[in-house]
Amino acid sequence: MWMVRAAVQNSPMLRLCIFTCFLAVKADVEQECPKFTDLNIGNALIGTNLKVQILLYTRRNPNCAESFSDRDDYNLTASIHLNVTKKTIIIIHGYRPTGAPPVWIDKIKDLLLERENVNIIIVDWNRGATTMNYPSAVSNAKKLVDILKNMIDQMRENGASLDSIYMIGVSLGAHVAGFVGKAYNGKIGRITGLDPAGPSFTGKLPHERLDYSDAQFVDVIHTDIDALGYRKPLGNIDFYPNGGTDQPGCPKTILGGIAHYFKCDHQRSVFLYMSSLEDNCNVTAYPCDSYVDYRNGKCVSCEAFHPLPCPVLGYYADKWKERLIEKNPPVTTAYFDTSDKDPFCMYHYFVDIIIWNKISREGFIKIKITDNAGNTTESKINSDAAAFHQYKQAKILAGFYPDFDNISKIALTYSTSNTVGPKYKLRVLEMRLKSLSNSERIQLCRYDFTLLENIETTFKPIPCHDIIE
Repeated sequence: MWMVRAAVQNSPMLRLCIFTCFLAVKADVEQECPKFTDLNIGNALIGTNLKVQILLYTRRNPNCAESFSDRDDYNLTASIHLNVTKKTIIIIHGYRPTGAPPVWIDKIKDLLLERENVNIIIVDWNRGATTMNYPSAVSNAKKLVDILKNMIDQMRENGASLDSIYMIGVSLGAHVAGFVGKAYNGKIGRITGLDPAGPSFTGKLPHERLDYSDAQFVDVIHTDIDALGYRKPLGNIDFYPNGGTDQPGCPKTILGGIAHYFKCDHQRSVFLYMSSLEDNCNVTAYPCDSYVDYRNGKCVSCEAFHPLPCPVLGYYADKWKERLIEKNPPVTTAYFDTSDKDPFCMYHYFVDIIIWNKISREGFIKIKITDNAGNTTESKINSDAAAFHQYKQAKILAGFYPDFDNISKIALTYSTSNTVGPKYKLRVLEMRLKSLSNSERIQLCRYDFTLLENIETTFKPIPCHDIIE
């Protein structure tokens, strides 16, 4: 060993050779795991030309991508990891005004690989999406179509099936997925659009944007329809969490931070989708014509779709595909509410009230529940005024962030929102609390009591017996 050390010390040329070899090895190590292109606001200010990198991940290389570019004509068939007999999920991001990689890109890849043994292809077009000139990004996005079609064609030549292609497009990427689907006459297996972009696409004809005919099944999550997202339905099933506008936990004013204010609602679609890949909860949605009708309890049953259950958001939304053969056109809108943070679950209940009063009343019911440990939560859903008629069932939708297995107390407060005039009371014949999120749970009832206006009435419920339906 001392002879080698002495030779190195006495030979400048040998030291230079070792140093050069070290740099080469270091460079090779750094190049072993290609990364998503990381740019900055400076790149956005001057704009970027389209340059696409295809990153392939599988369970054989979950943390170190294989990279393909225009140098090899995006020929994934030369890959040592790609298995064309498996499902291939292609993820396409959207407009990047700051140039930073999407904060969700690694997590969605990891969750998908945990869920299923698939090929994950991340389409990195950050060079082209990063610009302050949004129309330029739109133009670059459309150029992706030929690149992706060429890639899929090569995979098909080596045995891949269009049935096994699943594209997930975010914002602008959702429309890119639609254009690729059109190139195959809608024969691609599935497209998921995560808050498809509204600007430059609103009002466009189906061949100019994402459409339900672009794949065998198209599901869409709308979370920012009043700003950056697309308002109208685009898929076979369109999910509108919280009505598709203001998402819980997102800032309501610009004081919450400019970037957060503009992207929080828009980006929530991605986080809702990712929550469906975790085992924390399944978000159930309710087919309905409008958010108002859903909020007023008119659409919180899926009995009309029996034996199909209610649709679920996200990865497993394609179970609703069985419904398509019954609908023409095959389009459904579905609504639901969420909590303000991951996993975003809200647990829905129906409160049915039948009154004795001969004179009909309108009013609001505030609902609280308490579990055996003394924890209390209040419904986060503010429905319109309910109409109470003698011997007729008034249905009120309630939603709670935590889910209590054992409810020990229920508190109801009746109000009419009148600031002047007499106070009213409801003589309740029956109150029934039914879990929509867990249909197997025992329904809880209370019989023959009075609600005084603006006075909270708390009682211990009992299991229902079917005296009145």
